[in-house]
Amino acid sequence: MTRRSLLDMDPEEFRAAGHRLVDQIADFYHALPQAKLTPGESPAEVREALGHAPLPETGEPTEATVNTAWQLLQNHSLHNGHPLFAGYVTSSAAPIGALADLMAAAVNPNVGAWILGPMGTEIEAQSIRWIADFLGYPTNSGGILVSGGNMANFVGFLAARTQACKAIRTEGAEAAKLVAYASKETHTWIQKAADLFGLGTNAIRWIATDQHQRMDPAALCAQIAADRAAGNQPFFLAASAGTVSTGAVDPIRELARIARTEGIWFHIDGAYGAPAAALPDADEDLKSLHLADSLAVDPHKWFYAPLEAGCALVKNPQHLPDAFDYSPAYYHFEADAGLNYYQHGPQNSRGLRALKVWMGLRASGRQGLIQTIAEDIALARQLFDEVQKYPELEALTTSLSITTFRYNPPGTADPNTVNERLLDRIQKSGELFLSNAIIDGKFALRACIVNFRTQPRHIAEIPKIVLRLVAER
Repeated sequence: MTRRSLLDMDPEEFRAAGHRLVDQIADFYHALPQAKLTPGESPAEVREALGHAPLPETGEPTEATVNTAWQLLQNHSLHNGHPLFAGYVTSSAAPIGALADLMAAAVNPNVGAWILGPMGTEIEAQSIRWIADFLGYPTNSGGILVSGGNMANFVGFLAARTQACKAIRTEGAEAAKLVAYASKETHTWIQKAADLFGLGTNAIRWIATDQHQRMDPAALCAQIAADRAAGNQPFFLAASAGTVSTGAVDPIRELARIARTEGIWFHIDGAYGAPAAALPDADEDLKSLHLADSLAVDPHKWFYAPLEAGCALVKNPQHLPDAFDYSPAYYHFEADAGLNYYQHGPQNSRGLRALKVWMGLRASGRQGLIQTIAEDIALARQLFDEVQKYPELEALTTSLSITTFRYNPPGTADPNTVNERLLDRIQKSGELFLSNAIIDGKFALRACIVNFRTQPRHIAEIPKIVLRLVAER
């Protein structure tokens, strides 16, 4: 029997389909700045566009499948590469990443074990060293690429948990009485970690922040003392290098000193803000990332890689296999045959997500990244200044590349409700995409610039669009 699977494609068929698709994507990139940011459709409308057909009994021609998929994605998506996308911390993805993902999918290495993906493994290891170097973190640290910020922070949390209680992997967490510390501005990954990994969310101590949304060291020290007096075991302190709401950077140097004095694992969530540490004018707290026992950063944020790409760095490389390694007999991988990433993180089978990161770093270089990040920060500060030109708008905060503001003309009875409704109109408009933050009880419009396509002229348009949408209600 000679097999000819419908899943296979001969070279000419693949070449023809690929050329057409690359042409379509190139046209998409070219038209994106002038395109509508989103169609603003309801879930029902998107489902209707997809259709309700059952699984086909027989396959369709490749050209039809590829064209249908592209039209659906192009016409019914929120385009975060648009220059006026300034919503969540999702960057405009560098086009080279699309080529990288094509190559990675074509070769399809499994970088769970070195023997299954030798070059892929080495590319990942080199990418991690380059990221650490860019951030000022020790390049001989352990590290692994994961799907995003939640997973990168989880890796640090689990490494800390194992070091605090060596028996936890076999005996469980019930008797450990472990407690973790984070500010009230910390991303929700901390709740997920405490929940999923056996501590429970009551093990989190939420530390107060100052007027700049930075963790209060005095409040932290008082809480640690209270926990020790109650018989609890402080084990984990999470600082933020760029909070989600406002881009605030915690007092990292002081928190590192407290963690060292108290014998607590010091972790930094730098998923968004850590790359700004490479800027020449970065403040001393951002330049102190090397003080952390573990650090999370997302290349799909300020390294402009396509989703998904997160990175966990752990200063002592041995702490990763301490937390994750199980090597049964059916894993016949020689210990001296190279780096086996299944021992260093939660996944066994792992795709080559490093390639898009590695190619992006090569294409931009250190100075290209520094320049682009600096430009994003300058654009956020420009927005803060632009907002202040309009009496109906109230500028609230600016830090890193995040600016918050709100519509608040004199006599507004309930500005929070007004701005909630305004945000809904903005997000459905197709012209602009912002998100929100709550700052001292104020519902704010939040713009986060991690977008190499955004120009100063786009920033100048944001207040005008907002006020026009107010008038059109």
